[in-house]
Amino acid sequence: MDIYKQKQNWKKLLLAFAAVIIAASFWYTNRLVQNISKEQRKQVELWAEAVKKKARLVNYTERLFRELREEERKKVELWVEANKRLSSSSNNLDLPFLTKILTDNTTVPVIWTGQDGTVKATRNLPKEMKGDDAAVQQEIKIMRALYDPIEIKYLGNQLDYLYYKDSRLFEELKQTFSDLQQSFISEVVSNSASVPTVVTNQSQNDILFAGNLDSSTFNSPEKVAELIESMKASNAPIKIMLQDKESYVMYQDSWILTQLRYYPFIQFGVVGLFILIGYYFFSTSRRAEQNRVWVGMAKETAHQLGTPLSSLLGWVEYIKSKGEDMTLANELEKDVQRLEIITDRFSKIGSIPELQPLDLKKVIQRSIAYHEVRSSKKVLFSIKDHTSGNRLVKMNEALFNWVIENLVRNAIDAMGGQGKLTLSIVEENEMIHLDIEDTGKGMTPQHRKTVFNPGVTSKKRGWGLGLTLSKRIIEEYHCGKIFVKSSKVNEGTTFRITLQRA
Repeated sequence: MDIYKQKQNWKKLLLAFAAVIIAASFWYTNRLVQNISKEQRKQVELWAEAVKKKARLVNYTERLFRELREEERKKVELWVEANKRLSSSSNNLDLPFLTKILTDNTTVPVIWTGQDGTVKATRNLPKEMKGDDAAVQQEIKIMRALYDPIEIKYLGNQLDYLYYKDSRLFEELKQTFSDLQQSFISEVVSNSASVPTVVTNQSQNDILFAGNLDSSTFNSPEKVAELIESMKASNAPIKIMLQDKESYVMYQDSWILTQLRYYPFIQFGVVGLFILIGYYFFSTSRRAEQNRVWVGMAKETAHQLGTPLSSLLGWVEYIKSKGEDMTLANELEKDVQRLEIITDRFSKIGSIPELQPLDLKKVIQRSIAYHEVRSSKKVLFSIKDHTSGNRLVKMNEALFNWVIENLVRNAIDAMGGQGKLTLSIVEENEMIHLDIEDTGKGMTPQHRKTVFNPGVTSKKRGWGLGLTLSKRIIEEYHCGKIFVKSSKVNEGTTFRITLQRA
């Protein structure tokens, strides 16, 4: 009994130690994840601040280009006005000033055409267009598509047109602005924090840009809404101004952080699975080794009993031949036969016994008849049959009687040599139950859990192997079940054996 208590104590101690290790590992990993999460948010906030500043720069640059575009148009109009003044017949002209206006335009490409489309003058066109009328006409189409031409009225009803486009410097600045805007978008979609990021509109219902995300995750309105809600739940949105419009940056935890958060579960799951598999194979191996020991001891016991039994049989026959005391000879013969049965039981342990369909009630009656004459008269035996008459079960009578013997002896010992022992046969569908009920001292709940373990006994001289052998015989050889159905201290115990009908 102490061995199993120590075993249970060691199991509890190891389990508690394992729980402490797991808890400490989870605590440390959780703390690590929190620190990384904080650091990651700081990176995102720094990145968002940089995005805000770059967005302000983009907005400012866009306003600047609008103003530059207006200035260039005014410059072209001024240039036209200067041309008109120079071509007029007025004597009040500031010729140096007008000439300076005309010559100062060194950047804005312009083409002056008549009402019929005839080119009258050009300025700041590429050198390769000089003398190429087709190229000039193509350039006029391009300018017309960009801006409406400026109308030049002179001599009352004469009308000319001045076509123009952005200057070379303006085009270069525009390209720089485009690169800056593209750089801003690239910064949004591939941030230094390497986290899944989106930029939404003011209503937070549409994604303007996305980074570190598979496009299939937001290819429908439902998925977009789901992704935005998920990001809002994970982290608070960061407000920015983009192109004079309010926008929001949203992000999720990085894939590495997510993996780290679930790593302990995976780790302990794999380790736990490995330990369980190892424990299973170790237990199986140990059980197989114990079985070999059981079988070896049983067969050796049967072999050792064989020689003195043969000698005893010879002495019984000798006493009978003398005819001196037949009562003594008959009783000796019964005990020798009993020893033969015990030897037969031990010889069957470890081998596959032969099962035959037998009437359970008759088998019990034969077994109880043997014990009844050898027990105290204060022990009352009774057999109750609650079946419809079909009590056939497949069994090996020698081994089954061993089980009944162990249960009956334990019951008599528990009752202190006086009390009532009842064996009830109950049928349930294809199963037959045998309940062995005594009026003894009963068992505690803790004792009930270990009653079938080897070495567990309440007797001073007991080995604690009877119920262990009984369990092996019923469950392994007869494919049945044996268990403590009920037990109350100072009221009694009921064991139940369940067997399948033949």
